[in-house]
Amino acid sequence: MPSSTSRTSICGPPQVAQSFADALKANPNLLMINVLPLHPDQDGALNSTPQILGRDQALSILKRAGGDRVAVYGVENREGTPIYVHAKVCVIDDVWSTIGSDNFNRRSWTYDSELTCAVLDGTPDGREPLDPGGHGDGARRFPRDLRLTLAHEHLEVTDASDTDLLDPSAFFTAFADSAAALERWHAQDRRGPRPPGRLRLYETSRMSPWTVAWAAPFYRIVCDPDGRPRTMRRSGQY
Repeated sequence: MPSSTSRTSICGPPQVAQSFADALKANPNLLMINVLPLHPDQDGALNSTPQILGRDQALSILKRAGGDRVAVYGVENREGTPIYVHAKVCVIDDVWSTIGSDNFNRRSWTYDSELTCAVLDGTPDGREPLDPGGHGDGARRFPRDLRLTLAHEHLEVTDASDTDLLDPSAFFTAFADSAAALERWHAQDRRGPRPPGRLRLYETSRMSPWTVAWAAPFYRIVCDPDGRPRTMRRSGQY
């Protein structure tokens, strides 16, 4: 079963998110988990509002393509304080992974000085499922261990739970169940023991037409400028 887990900042122009949306449409069994900061790292309407709009527009593209197969979470600590996740990690099919600083947006790809390392480990992983993507590549040791390490942190589980997290469907469900339990605990005014896990459901914002009208061009021009040459802009290339 194809699977994808990412810990990234997905926001920006439609063509950036569209590549993920195309994969979701082409692979009906594809599951996608996104772990994002619950709030931007800069306060103030001129800083946070356009960034939230850009992110939510990109997430809407993914949701339209994948529906319930796309899960989006934020992270908080044990005291309930949101954690700003700056690291960018992507794991696909337990075969390919990246770790770095670049966001999925035009500014990061064409203006800022970013660095990301893609890893294709040649060491096979002998744990089932042997080929979760179903493409004959076979699971590899490094990306699988990276995915499980992130799960330990987000779900607050031990190594003994790895057998329950190896399967992509079980992994997807474990994240959903953990976030749902924490949401219920918050909704009940935090009564009783805090359930394990640090994941909160990420909800898109409801912005007025007036807010969208000013925030969209501000995001496009200031927050996410396009540094590509005009020829590449016209052709849609990066």
